[in-house]
Amino acid sequence: MNQEEKVLEIDKIKREWSDYAMTETVKRKIWEMVPILSESELIFRLRETTEAKKLLETCGNPPLVTLEGVTEILKTIEQGGYLQAEQLELIRNALVAVRRLKSYLERGKMQQISLAYYEENLSELQDVEEEIEAAVLHGAVMDKASVKLQDVRRKLARCEEKMREKADQVIRNNKKYMSDSFSTFRNGRLCIPVKKEYKYKVAGAVIDQSTTGSTLFIEPSSVARYYEEAERLRIEEEEEIIRILYTLTALVGAASEEIRQNVRTIERLDFAFSKGKWSLEHEGTEPKLLQERKICLTDARHPLLEKESCVPLQFAIGGDIRGIVITGPNTGGKTVALKTVALCCMLMQFGMHVPCREAEICMCSNFLCDIGDGQNLSENLSTFSAHITNVLEILKRVGAESLVIMDELGSGTDPQEGMGIAVAILEELKKSGALFLVTTHYPEVKTYARQEQGIENARMTFDRENLKPLYQMVIGEAGESCALHIAKRLGMPKHMLKKAMEAAYGINLKERKGSADEVEIQQTFLEMSRAEQESLEKVHIPRIQRRKAVHKKKDAGFQIGDSVMVYPDQKIGIVCEPANEKGVLRVQVKGKKIRINQKRIRLLVPAEQLYPEDYDFSIVFETAEHRKLRHDMERKYVEEVIYHE
Repeated sequence: MNQEEKVLEIDKIKREWSDYAMTETVKRKIWEMVPILSESELIFRLRETTEAKKLLETCGNPPLVTLEGVTEILKTIEQGGYLQAEQLELIRNALVAVRRLKSYLERGKMQQISLAYYEENLSELQDVEEEIEAAVLHGAVMDKASVKLQDVRRKLARCEEKMREKADQVIRNNKKYMSDSFSTFRNGRLCIPVKKEYKYKVAGAVIDQSTTGSTLFIEPSSVARYYEEAERLRIEEEEEIIRILYTLTALVGAASEEIRQNVRTIERLDFAFSKGKWSLEHEGTEPKLLQERKICLTDARHPLLEKESCVPLQFAIGGDIRGIVITGPNTGGKTVALKTVALCCMLMQFGMHVPCREAEICMCSNFLCDIGDGQNLSENLSTFSAHITNVLEILKRVGAESLVIMDELGSGTDPQEGMGIAVAILEELKKSGALFLVTTHYPEVKTYARQEQGIENARMTFDRENLKPLYQMVIGEAGESCALHIAKRLGMPKHMLKKAMEAAYGINLKERKGSADEVEIQQTFLEMSRAEQESLEKVHIPRIQRRKAVHKKKDAGFQIGDSVMVYPDQKIGIVCEPANEKGVLRVQVKGKKIRINQKRIRLLVPAEQLYPEDYDFSIVFETAEHRKLRHDMERKYVEEVIYHE
């Protein structure tokens, strides 16, 4: 997690978000999430969240279960081993979950919710489920798993019963020699407890003794005669159990590709539903994705604050206005306003809904933040140093597609010099073309923002009567040392230092006369004036990957993956083969492929709105056998050939 995410408390949001996920794979994916830079992928992920939320609202919570361990079980099969009864039960439970999930998604398809079409990627494998259910229960192979196993276990039970009877008979006949009145198993043998001094009174073999040595555990000779028969039956039982487990393992192995696909599909759905659940909890809205550099939020809320106590934020930036300078009283909500805007933008680029009534947000290549906690007077020097170091790093990374937020710009030092540095920073941000929001207490900065094109003032409202902040932002209105030396030492370019001096001490520095400090300032200014302008070493930031515009011709026809309405039956289907020269195409309707003239179908949802650009349509339109054969052909030569219908 980078510094910006720590400052914005993205970790708390991810922790809350991951709690809605069922599978460990998805929980890890959430924690590894970074802002999406591909416009196409972002559009898909936002629509995915909207569809998941719609399914949750329409059909309730999905019957998702964690399938941890299923993939490892399949690896055991690939390595030539057989599955234990507990592993087979886990596979059965997974198949039961798949069957229930398919039923849930079927209800979603009736509501024409596109996410529900993932149901077609799930395989029930009811025969595998039934075979395992008939043979395994509570982590053990049942007697009824086979006729032979049932017969062997019946014989073994009878043999063990005889052994117990013989032992009990010896105890009854030799009570005075016994330490106790019941038999027990020692080292796998059925024994009776005999007092040490009478060990020769009972015929049999000494198997063990008590910790004190006063009792010997003897296997009576009459019991030993049945031991070999019991061991033979146990070996037969074990062999039959292994045979049954191998048979069930082979059955699971034959369906391994379908099971893997089930796991992948459930994980995709789990990820989508985790976003939908978070959106429901926070009353989220799908933001409109803008290509122009603009952010408009209506009734935005900080997602980590209680909805009841959070005052909605109205915010807009973009067009001719690239920067906003926010002023207002302490504890008036300036920092919360900054974080709310940045969080909404970052959540959008995770493919999430945002906690707003309405939102229009552009993509950002990176998010740059300088927000620190207040420090006492004795720590001003170290606070300022850290502040300037962070600001300079931001200026190295800032670009036209960046979003920058800075709290208490120029603070932690002499007000006059801090004001000058604040103006110099704003100048650099303006040059970069980035969108930026800053807070300040300096009146000179407010004046600068009012006079400078591209920068707008904003204030946090304050109740003068009751002396209480109202936590509302009004855009368009302004609210009611060794700093330069440190900035120079930390690497601030000379042209920025020159600008800071001009802003802090006035334009006519050459004409000023005063203290020795002012003389030093004049000398430094002249030095900066004579020096060539330096530029900060820029850090390469990946740019946003814009999707190519799709210009469809009027006669382009239907594409593979298009959701269509088939007339006159008015059934929903998916195009699986484009139209031929006669205008006849193939449509998959309820698992069946039919040929139909394109005049008898109507487009519902284009494929690019249902699937990502690299979606493998063979998952939907090819049989499991074809997919498995294709997978084998990629790994090795096979004699079978896939023929398309």
